[in-house]
Amino acid sequence: MDASSNGHLVGRCCFGYYALVQYIPDPLGAFLNELRAELVPGCKLRAHVTLLPPRQLTACQDELVQDLAPKIQRLSPFEVTLGDVQLFPGTNVIYLDLEHGRRAIEEYHQELSSGLMAYNEPFPFHPHITLAQELKPETVAQKFELARERWASYKGSRSFAVHHVVFVRNSNPTRWDTLSEYELPEATLLRTA
Repeated sequence: MDASSNGHLVGRCCFGYYALVQYIPDPLGAFLNELRAELVPGCKLRAHVTLLPPRQLTACQDELVQDLAPKIQRLSPFEVTLGDVQLFPGTNVIYLDLEHGRRAIEEYHQELSSGLMAYNEPFPFHPHITLAQELKPETVAQKFELARERWASYKGSRSFAVHHVVFVRNSNPTRWDTLSEYELPEATLLRTA
């Protein structure tokens, strides 16, 4: 292991769950991080938008990074605007819907989910920002209302540019380690519906 390996054994095959995300920049990101921690005390996961949801992959990390890099170079930055607080029925996940940017994320998800990144996802892909999950059923309604109140009180911008994506691996249930980071090629910022 050396400093350039970002704390990971170079060339090792570390099978596990991988994802591609962009962490939401501050001040919006800081607000959402605080809200997540309020809804789920002890939550240390950073607010993010997901381009590739967690997927179990069997290729070596180096191969995954090499497979991903040329795909990302074909993408362009785009803008996301957050919408209303919603609830996924069945899983009781509280999330923010996307008012703008959903189509770009869906298209990028489709393009990136090939080759070594291919995975049979357990749920239909639905771009969103998770606020709370794994809640006790009896707390869901109260937490949902609290999330709606806090979000309604937020006065800052609800938009951000997706331009810096991070490939991560789950090292334990509450930790995701950075494997590589990518800047989307400079291009006209896309605003999509």
